[in-house]
Amino acid sequence: MNIQVGQKAPDFALYDSDKNKVSLSDFKDKNVLVLFFPLAFTSTCTAELCNIRDNIALYNNSNAQVLGISIDSLFVLGKFKAEQNLNFPLLSDFNKEAASAYGVLYETFPAFEMHGVSKRAAFLIDKTGTVQYAEVCAKPSDLPSFEGIQQALAKLD
Repeated sequence: MNIQVGQKAPDFALYDSDKNKVSLSDFKDKNVLVLFFPLAFTSTCTAELCNIRDNIALYNNSNAQVLGISIDSLFVLGKFKAEQNLNFPLLSDFNKEAASAYGVLYETFPAFEMHGVSKRAAFLIDKTGTVQYAEVCAKPSDLPSFEGIQQALAKLD
């Protein structure tokens, strides 16, 4: 079951591409935009995360921390982050615990019959840990509504 608006966001503890353990609960004084993406180095994932990179001031000015999460290893994510000059943490959900908790794991990924790849999804979590925006994209090639995320973020203090 997908996490819905109004629910408490499940906490997670994952390693980032700099080998630091990062938990959702580390950001109690911030709003957090959690972006699940299927696989590093794919065209849609690159476009999505570069859009966030290019507009990071919108999130920073709204006291929001952006976290990108995929099932890729932290080493793959480190290379991806460096090549794309991404300016926010990428977290490895290699064991698929966070994607499972948020209900965004493909049983079978549409391409290449891979099992256990996360769906593209966006969750905006407020300072109290409550989900204020939730979107799970229908297809891996779909992007989340950046406008919808911004509208939800504008309503938070």
